[in-house]
Amino acid sequence: MKVSEAFLERLNKLKQRHEELGALLCDAEVIQNQERLKALAKEHSDLTPVVELYDAFLSHRAEFAECEKMLALETDADMRALLKQELEDLRQRQEKDLEDIKIALLPKDPNEDSNVVMEIRAGAGGDEAALFGTELMKMYRHYADLNRWKVEEVSMNFTELGGAKELVFMITGKGAYGKLKFESGVHRVQRVPETESQGRVHTSTVTVAVLPEAKDVEININENDLKIDTYRSGGAGGQHVNKTESAIRITHIPTGIIVECQDERSQIKNKEKAMKVLKSRLYDFYQSQLDREYAANRRAQVGTGDRSERIRTYNFPQGRVTDHRIGLTLYYLDRFMLGELDEMIDALRIAVQNKLLENIED
Repeated sequence: MKVSEAFLERLNKLKQRHEELGALLCDAEVIQNQERLKALAKEHSDLTPVVELYDAFLSHRAEFAECEKMLALETDADMRALLKQELEDLRQRQEKDLEDIKIALLPKDPNEDSNVVMEIRAGAGGDEAALFGTELMKMYRHYADLNRWKVEEVSMNFTELGGAKELVFMITGKGAYGKLKFESGVHRVQRVPETESQGRVHTSTVTVAVLPEAKDVEININENDLKIDTYRSGGAGGQHVNKTESAIRITHIPTGIIVECQDERSQIKNKEKAMKVLKSRLYDFYQSQLDREYAANRRAQVGTGDRSERIRTYNFPQGRVTDHRIGLTLYYLDRFMLGELDEMIDALRIAVQNKLLENIED
């Protein structure tokens, strides 16, 4: 079985570091320094799964070498057959050990378990795009229900026909961002609109952005940088208009980011929700700036909404949904729209993982 010496040397150094950390955690001076103790304990804990997997690999490798020696000396046909089978089993175990080690070495997304803020906006296609935006939100609601996550509306801006100009909502639950982050981008729908008299298939687009919810400790907002306006909220087509100005619009002056919330009847609750969304957008903004890729990242998430830009196509006449990033097509669009997204999301997660694994030995 082929494995690079450089990769094995890297694993040996990690094993040595793990042993050093174990000794340091028992050192009296380290124990008295709580801050250093905490940092070393975390490093030790992070390395433990990799080292345990590497120990299993070394054990199977030693067994393999011993089995090879026995086979070279064995003359009995039945015993040789058993030894050859044992060698094959040990070879497969070593391959599995190495695969598990590489996965354990992959960088962890710090936002994997975060709650998310999702934003859906109609792109190209007018009313049909807006109507599909509403259906996408229902799809994510179904998916959240299946995962026992909580959905909270923040800002719902509908057209006269009930389509979505802009929908902003939060999904709260463990692992929400880790799964839903793959939904960022342009979603294209191909179908015959109800208003189409000649039965022609129309193509429309909807943009989806998925942002991890920022924790309070991550983003500090200066109140002087905020412009807060209140106004009366209303439902689709101007129905259910509140008589009090409970809706909130917050403008972050330095960045120009604007957040609105009109879901709650209470002005205080609307402000709380709006601040959560603002923090998430600012977190995304500043984090991307640090990487000097803010503009590219935002375009990658939202795009321009043009029909030619898409991560996924929902073809209703053919009952299929295709993700263009990995070339996967599923032929149960009706169930997909009811929240059965796991097969698609799992495939996307595996594709990303495999891409990272290609270079992990380097």
